[in-house]
Amino acid sequence: MTAIINFVLPIFAIMLAGYLSGRLGLLGEASSEALNRFVYNGALPALFFVSLSRVGTGEALNWSFIAALGGGMLATFVLAIAVACFAFPNRLGALGLHGMSAIFSNTGYMGFPLLITAFGDAGKLPAILGAMITGAVIMPITVVIIELDLGRGAGPLAILRHVILAVARNPLVLSAGAGLLVSVLGISLPQPIATFCDIMGGAAGPCALFAIGLFMVGRSLRAGPVEVGWLVVLKLAVQPAITWWLAYKLLSMPPVWAASAVILASLPTGALVFVLAQQYDIYLQRSTAAIVVSTVVSVVTLSALFVVLGVG
Repeated sequence: MTAIINFVLPIFAIMLAGYLSGRLGLLGEASSEALNRFVYNGALPALFFVSLSRVGTGEALNWSFIAALGGGMLATFVLAIAVACFAFPNRLGALGLHGMSAIFSNTGYMGFPLLITAFGDAGKLPAILGAMITGAVIMPITVVIIELDLGRGAGPLAILRHVILAVARNPLVLSAGAGLLVSVLGISLPQPIATFCDIMGGAAGPCALFAIGLFMVGRSLRAGPVEVGWLVVLKLAVQPAITWWLAYKLLSMPPVWAASAVILASLPTGALVFVLAQQYDIYLQRSTAAIVVSTVVSVVTLSALFVVLGVG
């Protein structure tokens, strides 16, 4: 109960505050998009940059953590696509977004505040690595699948160019890369720049959680209930279970890193799945329902996980 009260409930309380604000119309119709843009293009990049600039590359690139989290994603993705081909047949792009909905954790918007609340500064690096994996690996793979479906461009080179441009323009990837470069070169950030990034980055957690609440207002939950239910099981149960086995049984990782991998794997489906579905106008209703339902259910599953892991 201490873990739930101290770490999990405050996180969801901020999300509830955002939802109620949106429901009551306190901030206006454009508030959700504006706050999302601030978090994605301002606060999170500042946090990524300043955090990675202060650590050594050996510490930042924890390969055991990457293997545990990435392995859980890969196994769950394969399972999701294999089942969907028979149980929920659809066009290739929709199947890609189905698989993405099953593994794409809400790392940037929930993972950061949750891990920092639970582990302090020790939780920053796992959260950043998790966000880099989802942003620089999972999203490009899904984009490739969708582009193959839509048949844009003249062939593989055109698709590859589109994917490279999408990753190169991602502010999270760019800021993380810049932070690693500063670390590798041994550059000490001037105090005004460091302070600016610390203040901006400090806003990422609460603003991201509040933005999730705003996002959930008015979203439909009626599309494909069986398929959405299956996605929620994959996201909140299957992926965490595989990641737990990899982190604790196969790789024997340090406690904070192992717990962080499992917690990140246990997060609900991230809102960027909706952004991608909206951009291509594919799988929009089901991805939205998966985000909302998994977020609501994760109140219970994350609370139970924190107790099992002994966090708090």
